[in-house]
Amino acid sequence: MMLGDYKSEMQWRKFNGEKVTANIVDEVEQLIITETAKGNKLKVCIGTDSQVTGNVTEFATVIVFVRQKKGGFMLISSEKSTQKMSIKERMLLEVSKSIEIAYQLCDLLDLYEVDLEVHADINTNPSFKSNTALSEAMGYILSMGFVFKAKPDAFASSYCANKMVH
Repeated sequence: MMLGDYKSEMQWRKFNGEKVTANIVDEVEQLIITETAKGNKLKVCIGTDSQVTGNVTEFATVIVFVRQKKGGFMLISSEKSTQKMSIKERMLLEVSKSIEIAYQLCDLLDLYEVDLEVHADINTNPSFKSNTALSEAMGYILSMGFVFKAKPDAFASSYCANKMVH
């Protein structure tokens, strides 16, 4: 499976389950405007995690809005696939999903001077299976010009997205 072969329109929702009906870029812009008006300085962290159950892989991608010293909130998109893939392919597909949304949002975030990080649910410890995808994932994210975080610093994928697929 080539990563470029896997494209789909992401359906977003809020943590409370409410569907996001606006285009994701418009929704994020409105959230930035609202939060800025409240005096909050934001950082956006994007991450994806997946869980394999039988022959189904469920992916969850999150856009986490971190308010400086005031908590945060997130938007979530979930998808399922029956495509068989190795752990390395799955890790790189997770990264691809995060980069896809980061790329859609990066100009908007630059415009509003909101920092962006892309988080990969990949362990930096070589004894973990996910580590086989670390160098490719890191190269992919950094070559796109994004700030990269892996475990244990990748909370958007390792904690937030993780809770959406378990």
